[in-house]
Amino acid sequence: MASRPPSATKEIVPAPSHALAVRSAALVSRGLRDLARDSNWLIKKIFSGHAPHLALSATGQLCATSPVVRHGTESLALYDIELGTPTMTLSVPGESASCPAGQPAAFAWSATGRYLIAAWRGWRSQLYAFDLHAKICLGGFGDFSHFPQWLGWSDTGRYLAFSCGGGTEARVRLWEVARDVKNGMPLPGAPLSEAGGPRSFDELFGGQLFGAESGDEGAFSGFGRSAFSPDDEMLASVVEIEGEWADDSIVVLDAPTLRRQRAFQAQGRITGLAWTFDSSQLVYCSAGQAYRIASNRPEAESLPFGAELVACHPHLPICLCFSSWLRNSAKGRLFIADLNHLVAFDEYAAEGVVDLRWSLDGSKAYAVTADGLAYIYEPPLL
Repeated sequence: MASRPPSATKEIVPAPSHALAVRSAALVSRGLRDLARDSNWLIKKIFSGHAPHLALSATGQLCATSPVVRHGTESLALYDIELGTPTMTLSVPGESASCPAGQPAAFAWSATGRYLIAAWRGWRSQLYAFDLHAKICLGGFGDFSHFPQWLGWSDTGRYLAFSCGGGTEARVRLWEVARDVKNGMPLPGAPLSEAGGPRSFDELFGGQLFGAESGDEGAFSGFGRSAFSPDDEMLASVVEIEGEWADDSIVVLDAPTLRRQRAFQAQGRITGLAWTFDSSQLVYCSAGQAYRIASNRPEAESLPFGAELVACHPHLPICLCFSSWLRNSAKGRLFIADLNHLVAFDEYAAEGVVDLRWSLDGSKAYAVTADGLAYIYEPPLL
């Protein structure tokens, strides 16, 4: 093989530098921002007013009931957390020109942030799919009679799940996303599988779940927040019980069949639920305390910190938590918890947090309050 002749000049040869310039600019921007702060937390005001129904995406987007109320009506709006600005308003065909304020809403973001599934009392009683790259509504599907308590997309983007209350009419539904979706509806109209009614799960709770009439203290109320395991093999769903002092439970279902697998009794109301990155542990929050359920243990383990909300890191054994109450303080806190060493670090005072989310690559995390304050956790190395 012929070799290249040596260069006659000793010059530095110019090379394309666009990609390097882009990366360098990002690093410089990050460095300048780090020099101006003494904490791993950044605080930004995203919107004014009060919006208790909102959801964060892994790409730093926020969907919320619009706090800008005109003439007694409101809408759904999207915001960019990094920029701190609104990006668009969601609308569907045939929607009413006005909707009373304070209506419930539920949202599910796809992992990449391209698709959003939304339900809102201001629209018909069905789920609506939005393609946010094309900025269009793709249509409605999944009619319901009881408003969803929770909507969620699996991390891989393969499944979407829905859970609702309604006592004996409570349901958990699961859709499988269509393959090779380009510009059409990502989900079929009919769910792939469905589980519902307390009798379907009564044997997991020793025959006690269906013992009281609907509306009575201790009666089955419905299914609440749920969480897909990262490996897409399980869906954990909260079984809600009537009564101010009632204890909720967790049922673990196989995905995508929704066949019963295991059940666990909690203490108090369950307010947070998340799987660890390896799908081996389920972390949940009930009555202000954090617990975890390991695959090799029959009972839940109490963790040495309190929390109401939790979001597990996509590839590290740590989680972002929010606790509304901190000892010797009138405020709550956001903090990072190490699940191996069971210690909390990088805490920051916060109040009124509604949702938590790690970024897609796990380099940062987001938390947003109902009053539009966003906390961005961005450590030097993670």
